[in-house]
Amino acid sequence: MHPIHAKYGLGQVLRHRTHRFRGVVFDVDPSYSRTEDWYQAIPEHSRPRRDQPFYHLLAENDQGAYVAYVSEQNLVPDTSGQPVDHPDLGDLFGSFEDGHYLLQAPLN
Repeated sequence: MHPIHAKYGLGQVLRHRTHRFRGVVFDVDPSYSRTEDWYQAIPEHSRPRRDQPFYHLLAENDQGAYVAYVSEQNLVPDTSGQPVDHPDLGDLFGSFEDGHYLLQAPLN
């Protein structure tokens, strides 16, 4: 078994490669960890590999704020320098500096 290393870190602002949303990383799974039904619901032509990091994002798009679960292959850094507008950001993160959110409290 080969170790899997996440390319992105907690507090980093990312955007989806093809869909119009962006978000802040608040957790990372080393590989796919949702249900089989959830995975099969993704159209086969766009279904990501399971053997890569998957990111939990506090996300926003034109319709509002939500939580997204996205494969590493579908994410790129957001270079806008703009903060994300999500109501739960203050629960996990402090200030927004240089395109990155600082953790509010130390992790266990």
